Amino acid sequence: MPRLVRILQDRTGDGYVFRTDLRLRPDPGSTPLAVPVEAALLYYEGRGQNWERAAYIKARPVGGDLKAGQNFLRELVPFVFRKYLDYAAIADIHSIKADPCAQGPGIAVEGHNVKLGRGGIREIEFFAQTQQLIAGGRMPELRLRPTEAALHALTVARWIDAATRDELIEAYWFLRDVEHRIQMVHDEQTHLLPETEPELRRIAYMAGFGDTTGFSTRLESVLKTVERRYARLFEQEEVLSSASGNLVFTGQKDDPDTLKTLKGLGFERPEDISRVIRTWHYGRYRATQSVEARERLTELTPQLLKTFGESRRADEALLRFDSFISGLPAGIQLFSLLTSNPALLDLIVNIMSSAPRLAEIIARRPHVFDGMLDPGLMVELPTRDYLAKRLSSFLGGSRHYEEILDRLRIFAAEQRFLIGIRLLTGTIGGAQAGHAFTDLGGLVIDEALKAVIAEMEAAHGRIPGGRVALAGMGKLGSFELTAGSDVDLILLYEHDDDAVESNGGKPLDPVRYFTRLTQRLIAALSAPTAEGVLYEVDMRLRPSGNKGPVATRLRAFARYQREEAWTWEHMALSRARMISGDQSLIAEAETIIKEVLAAPGDQAKIVKDVLEMRSLIEQEKPPRDIWDVKLIPGGLIDIEFIAQYLALVAPSKGHRIRTNELSTADALKALGELIDPNDLDTCLTALKLYTDLSQVIRLCIDGAFEPQSVPAGLVDLVARAGESPDLKAVEAELKRLSKAVRRVFSKVVVGSG
Repeated sequence: MPRLVRILQDRTGDGYVFRTDLRLRPDPGSTPLAVPVEAALLYYEGRGQNWERAAYIKARPVGGDLKAGQNFLRELVPFVFRKYLDYAAIADIHSIKADPCAQGPGIAVEGHNVKLGRGGIREIEFFAQTQQLIAGGRMPELRLRPTEAALHALTVARWIDAATRDELIEAYWFLRDVEHRIQMVHDEQTHLLPETEPELRRIAYMAGFGDTTGFSTRLESVLKTVERRYARLFEQEEVLSSASGNLVFTGQKDDPDTLKTLKGLGFERPEDISRVIRTWHYGRYRATQSVEARERLTELTPQLLKTFGESRRADEALLRFDSFISGLPAGIQLFSLLTSNPALLDLIVNIMSSAPRLAEIIARRPHVFDGMLDPGLMVELPTRDYLAKRLSSFLGGSRHYEEILDRLRIFAAEQRFLIGIRLLTGTIGGAQAGHAFTDLGGLVIDEALKAVIAEMEAAHGRIPGGRVALAGMGKLGSFELTAGSDVDLILLYEHDDDAVESNGGKPLDPVRYFTRLTQRLIAALSAPTAEGVLYEVDMRLRPSGNKGPVATRLRAFARYQREEAWTWEHMALSRARMISGDQSLIAEAETIIKEVLAAPGDQAKIVKDVLEMRSLIEQEKPPRDIWDVKLIPGGLIDIEFIAQYLALVAPSKGHRIRTNELSTADALKALGELIDPNDLDTCLTALKLYTDLSQVIRLCIDGAFEPQSVPAGLVDLVARAGESPDLKAVEAELKRLSKAVRRVFSKVVVGSG
């Protein structure tokens, strides 16, 4: 290595090739000039610094074994671009930015360092690289080496606006030109402008200016533009003004002025709040045990108190935040994120004051907050295409079965959280949330099925002519999943009639093969791992329910639905939707479902069965109260039964109406000619209210909605979802609409019997 360096940089009569710098190697103070790949990887994995991550954004192989170099950089991708945000790293980057020693003196022309000085080239590079480090793990399209290309990509991804991009690109190339002129004068590796007028005039002339005044004016303007844009990168909002008063939490006793300040901020029990914050600073929680975590929390506390103080029932919300902190395994990453992004405090307050379920999710998996830094979060709706694109990027590079399943869990948890945030903030409504939760479920289940099939084929080979398809039932079929829904599935398969066993190293007969495949799929979705559970799976809607095989051959499914299925099974079939698998088998299954639902039925028997089923549900699962919108008379079940009943009797009335790929609302609209228009409006109005309420409630809590015990913020959210001024008004509307729906149910179902 020393010989190579000498060849490149030693001056001879013919000059030199390149100046070389070896200080970017791992731990340059204590390692040899040539470092083994394994040692380098171990270093970066255990002790790599954030500035080294930034440096590797631009790294590329340039000599020797280029393939080996590419493999090395590929191994470093998880170090440079982490799969989810390292909030502490962001704080570390912010501290480097804020260090005045790292930036040199203020802006001046004479003697200014155009690379390392304020407003210089490094700030532009750092501006781009910092955001690449933040988002590059989730957005591979940001992993670009050239600074200009990175700025363009950040604009497309909405991390920066076009004006910022254009200013920085123009500044970047202007400063690069100046840098080249400086180095051309004496052929030296320097970035310092001359301090004398004649030398500075020479640079001005070389840069195309007629005098030093014009050059200096232009340079100062460029440097100030860069400095301003760079300063805004992690710009923090002002915390409490000096007029807010004291905030002292040291010692054993409360500071009187601090109690007055807390009272003025909106807290009714300042002594309790003061005691809680002292607990944080004493490091009595795991999340506050490290010095750095406490420092971050101390920086955050003034703004935290101000933001919580502005919420309704501020004491209750902050105490819930205290409970949240007490359960965190570590706090530095979350505190660093909130310190660097004060706008997220409002969201934290919203969550703590209304959504304990979301708070628990954050406590268990803080990385779900990663997506909150996506500038397009509240702008782009979570459509299927939007989610599919992000899932594809997130799974990119996953090689092993377990890695794919873990990444699916991480992605699903994060996206459920982000869909929930949109719902919480009112960006989307209940029906949109249901569609988004369902699209997410369909995409994730499809990827899990592909991974399971690949594993089965690797271990057992393929069954001749073997094909698999999944039917989504219930809310998965009708685009109405909530944040806490399980998924109802039926796995269908087919194979050649003469197939005896699979062709792999461990052959299985077709029944055992597809049974095992189904069991592996259930485990892939519902088995708990370090990253949690994807979905609880319910397969009771398959033919013969729990008594039948978990996998069903398509011809057996068709025979059962045509000859043996009960009325309730055909009702369930009216919400079936093929969501994944072999396209030819999906088409065959859809044809069978269409034919079964199009066959005229015995209307009297259907009426009798529907009424018996509704009566049985009322006996075995009576509603808790008016807020149990699923089970109350005239609630969700009644509306679903109306739609399903009409779908089953439509063929006998001469109507060919397909509802099995529609939401309940769209199914009712499609069946509109079979129901009085006023009754249809009643059902649709009630369904919207029930959907909006149930989506918000299931997002925020796991159990029953009990107005006296749920968080105050949730009460406000429920009132907002019900488009009413308060909870009493929502309750009155629930009573009115449920009675009206019950009358429609009696009229449509009972009346037709």
